[in-house]
Amino acid sequence: MHTLLLRPTFAGRLSPQAKSYKTIFACTQKPLSVSRVRFSTSPKVDAKNQVYASVRNLDQFHTYQLLSASSRTPLLTMWTASYCPTCRVVEPLIRELVESGVGEAEGGVGYCEVEYDAPDVMSAGLGMTYMINALPTLLSFDAQEAQVETKVTDARKMANRQFLEEWIRTEARRHGNRGGGGGNFLSNFFGKSK
Repeated sequence: MHTLLLRPTFAGRLSPQAKSYKTIFACTQKPLSVSRVRFSTSPKVDAKNQVYASVRNLDQFHTYQLLSASSRTPLLTMWTASYCPTCRVVEPLIRELVESGVGEAEGGVGYCEVEYDAPDVMSAGLGMTYMINALPTLLSFDAQEAQVETKVTDARKMANRQFLEEWIRTEARRHGNRGGGGGNFLSNFFGKSK
C-alpha cells in the first residue's frame, strides 16, 4: 500500500461573506488542509482460498510458493500421478473443500496439484527433494518451507472429509509463521488453548 501526500494548494472558493475582490483574495490565500490518501495498485482482498492450476514444471511450483509466501497463506499440495486411481478419487474431495471455503476463517490457503509423473517435475527431482514416497500425498508449504511433520500419505485419512477439514484448518492457522499451525509445543501435552 502506498501513501500519497497531497500538497497544500490555494483555493479560489467564494464564501458567502465574499462581497469584494479583497475578500475573494483573502479567501484564496488560505491553504487547504494537508490530507493523506492511501491507495493500492490492487484491490483489498479478504482471505480467500486460492486454487491454482496443476503444477507440471518447476517454474510453476516456485511461482505458487512465492504467491503463497507473499500473501502469508500456506500452500497445500496434492502430489498425484496419471496412473494413480486413488488420486482421482481423493482429489475432487480436497478441491471441493478448498473451493467451499474451508480454512478461510483461519486465514485462507492456496491449493494446487503437483503432477508427479510430469516430465519436467520428474527431471527436476521435486519428489526426491520433498521425500514424496507414496501417492497421493498431501504436503503443506508455509513460507516456502515444506511442513513434513504434517504430511499425509494415508489414503484412508484423505478420504475422510472430517479429517481433511481439520487438516486444512490447522494448516491455514500458520499464517506464514511456519510451525504447527495453531498451538505451541506445550499444546501436545496440555491440550490446545482456545
